[in-house]
Amino acid sequence: MKKIDRREFMKTAVAAGAVAGCSRIIPGVWVESAEAASPGFFESEFGITDSLCRKALDRALSKGGDFADLYFEHTISNYVSLEDGKVDRVFGEIDLGVGIRTVKGDQTGYGFTQELTEESMLAAASTAASIAEGTPKKAASKYISPAIKNYYPLTRLFSDVSLSSKLPIVKRVNEKCFSLSNLVLKVNVTFHDKQKRIMIINSDGVRADDILPLNFMNASVVAEKEGRQERAGWNFGGRQEFSYYTNEIMDRLADEAVSRAVILFDAVQPPAGEMPVVLGPGVTGILLHEAIGHGMEADFNRKGVSTYSGMTGKKVAESFVNIVDNGTNERQLGTINFDDEGTLSQNTTLVENGILTGYLHDRISAKHYNVKPTGNGRRESYKYFPMPRMRNTYMLPGSAKPEDVIKSVKNGIYVKDMANGQVKIGEGDFAFFVSQGFMIEDGKLTKPIKDVNIMGNGPKMLQNITMVADDLEMYHGGTGQCGKDNQRVPVSFGLPTCLVKSMTVGGLQKQGV
Repeated sequence: MKKIDRREFMKTAVAAGAVAGCSRIIPGVWVESAEAASPGFFESEFGITDSLCRKALDRALSKGGDFADLYFEHTISNYVSLEDGKVDRVFGEIDLGVGIRTVKGDQTGYGFTQELTEESMLAAASTAASIAEGTPKKAASKYISPAIKNYYPLTRLFSDVSLSSKLPIVKRVNEKCFSLSNLVLKVNVTFHDKQKRIMIINSDGVRADDILPLNFMNASVVAEKEGRQERAGWNFGGRQEFSYYTNEIMDRLADEAVSRAVILFDAVQPPAGEMPVVLGPGVTGILLHEAIGHGMEADFNRKGVSTYSGMTGKKVAESFVNIVDNGTNERQLGTINFDDEGTLSQNTTLVENGILTGYLHDRISAKHYNVKPTGNGRRESYKYFPMPRMRNTYMLPGSAKPEDVIKSVKNGIYVKDMANGQVKIGEGDFAFFVSQGFMIEDGKLTKPIKDVNIMGNGPKMLQNITMVADDLEMYHGGTGQCGKDNQRVPVSFGLPTCLVKSMTVGGLQKQGV
């Protein structure tokens, strides 16, 4: 391979990617294919041979570690923003590097480097090895690639999509937003796409390669009426192909963003206090993710932090409540073909018929509990080591009809969307801002609501779910990010309409006052 200075490589590649979106960025150096990921990219482009990987793994095990792995990453990101009808920002970036991990018992040593040279990789491996102190071990001499099912196939890589192809769709959404209401004052439309190519090689002799797309289009609207302004937005995306962004999707995006802003002019604050809360389908699944899902990640349970520690096999909800964390939903944001340890993705049941059946595991926690990893070992990038993380977390549909769930409530609120949540992982206490919702009066949706929070405790909320409808929806946006220990990973979530018999609503004043 032709030698090229890394800094110059990055500078040239980003400039070319943002302007032209070419698949061949530097002649003779970088060629991409729209076919599914296969072994060979990191060797052909960066000289990463099997021999070099074995040297790095042996160095990582040189002080007696139990296990070691290499995580190679090459990520291309591009972003375009349209505001006031004009393109105001366009940029791209490339991230390249390798993370090297050594595991000894439940301890992790980690090093990473942006320089894919033998010297730099061995130095990072030595850093990782320092966690252990014992007899050196050797890594496997041959690598086997597992049979991988691709849940986000690509017929065209985003590195092949030019800026000139993206501009018409952001302009269409902008124009559509303005055409929908004369109250629309300002519109900002953004398109972001990321293409992450990874290779994982471990000391057990496993090699896994993948290309992970991640993209979304977002519309943010400011509306004005009688001197008062309201703002709202929406986005669509996931692990999509560029062909996903059709005229229909663009028009739906504009409709959703504008309607969410305009309805706020009629919104009121609900009364405060304890009351029934109906969670609408789809994006409200973020509450399930934050208030309950984190407590089912195995590291929190292994360390005794989670309320669910020691609760497997015990009742945590009514018999009609079933919760899963699934990494195999096609093109969902949290979907992965395999996790960042090379474990194949799967559908993991967390709550079955109201009983807690298990946790979300990486290799370390699985060994601790003497179970198989569930494919939940995830990391933000090569700069971080993996830990148990959610993927697509959702409640399965029940048997009730959504209209019957609403009819069962005399006075309460209906939550359509939430934002800005805060959660205490151990206790499960939470507070979320309701960005879109309605009053429920005599079993009917009435006035839209605003400026209200819902508060409670995740495990208690799970116990208080008394009805589950048959209308499960998943969040179809592309901006879902989960933070944990200073790492962020893409996730999705979902929920059918369900009734929580009592939650604390922080509104204007207490009921009856």
